[in-house]
Amino acid sequence: MAKHVGVKLPDDLVEMLRLENSLAVLATFSEKGVPNTTPVQCIFPKGNESLLMSIHKEHTGYLNMVWQKKVMICFLGENNVAYSILGRAGVVRAPSLVHPLMNVIRIDIIDIKSDRSILTHVDQGVKWSYTSSESEELIKSLFKELRDLAKSL
Repeated sequence: MAKHVGVKLPDDLVEMLRLENSLAVLATFSEKGVPNTTPVQCIFPKGNESLLMSIHKEHTGYLNMVWQKKVMICFLGENNVAYSILGRAGVVRAPSLVHPLMNVIRIDIIDIKSDRSILTHVDQGVKWSYTSSESEELIKSLFKELRDLAKSL
């Protein structure tokens, strides 16, 4: 059974996000009610009540959140990190200073629930790697932009 933990990011989730190597699943709905899930890796905590995320400006998940505003994000990681966050999304920077096709979104937390199970334990989240040195440079630059915005917003 899901346990609601409030609106503040749990310490274990903040710690995982600050490592800048996790992957979350963003869930949105289209204007016609069609669900869409999007894996996102450029996501960073802004304080303990909101998140910053970089996403391609033409991605279906981005287009859905621009009109719908409400999103759900699922996080799974080692040490039994398992949370889903309901949030309200808004564009912070369009385009990103790093890349003209990327936009920065702020997600203000409405509710967080723990998805930990009494039957299973999350030993490891989804692991990813860079496909090229160029992609590594881009993603590291996007994370730097998110870290800087987290301090200045």
